[in-house]
Amino acid sequence: MGKGPGLYPDIGKKARDLLYRDYQGDHKFSVTTYAANGVAITSSGSKKGDFFLADVSTKLINKNITTDVKVDTNSKLFTTITVDEAAPGLKTIFSFIAPDQKSGKVELQYLHEYAGISTSIGLTASPIVNFSGVAGNNTVSLGTDVSFDTASGNFTKYNAALSFTSTDLIASLILNDKADTLTASYYHTVSPLTNTAVGAELSHGFSSNENSLTIGSQHLLDPLTLVKARVNNAGIASAVLQHEWRPKSLFTISGEVDTRAIEKSAKVGLAIALKP
Repeated sequence: MGKGPGLYPDIGKKARDLLYRDYQGDHKFSVTTYAANGVAITSSGSKKGDFFLADVSTKLINKNITTDVKVDTNSKLFTTITVDEAAPGLKTIFSFIAPDQKSGKVELQYLHEYAGISTSIGLTASPIVNFSGVAGNNTVSLGTDVSFDTASGNFTKYNAALSFTSTDLIASLILNDKADTLTASYYHTVSPLTNTAVGAELSHGFSSNENSLTIGSQHLLDPLTLVKARVNNAGIASAVLQHEWRPKSLFTISGEVDTRAIEKSAKVGLAIALKP
């Protein structure tokens, strides 16, 4: 089976990751250890202003079943059970949050050479039903993403997207917010050897008649160090430096400055991820 068009969230993902992933103004850290039975235990914390949030998560993989359990500082327990390849191309995901009795959800994902389908339903008396599907191939794909609230009888979401992929570029056109926002994105690989790429995202809101534009790039200084930069039409310029100082352990520092108000203090974010 070929790669296929993937799932709906994959449309435009390369450009979104280039322009928004790892950019942050908070301080975060995470430490992962492994128990003798193979369970991965990750402790994470983040400081947002005067608030500090933390959580502890565990991951157990047994054949084709993955169990993720996380507890946070708000005493919420997040549980996700994933069954991979129950049938060829099929993935089943069951998730819930305790003590929220209305948070249970079952999701089915199916990947085919010419299609990608995901459907989910809440485990309540009047659930929200979500369906997304993509049809196409490795070059051109067309997708839709809709949600229906059975309690109100209304569609809470309906989006559509078109994607074009070649050997060195990915372009997408996405209609979001119930057809109120149109977003075009572009990702171009300049040099695979140095992971050099450029990207852009242009959005237009029909009801607000407002436009937003973000452009960015990334480049490997050496095999372990990545730099990224972006700027938007509001004059906000940001940069990221990420270094893998040991396998799977990352040190990331990011900064943001308002070029139209240079007298304001720059925002600085720091993230440390340690894995054995």
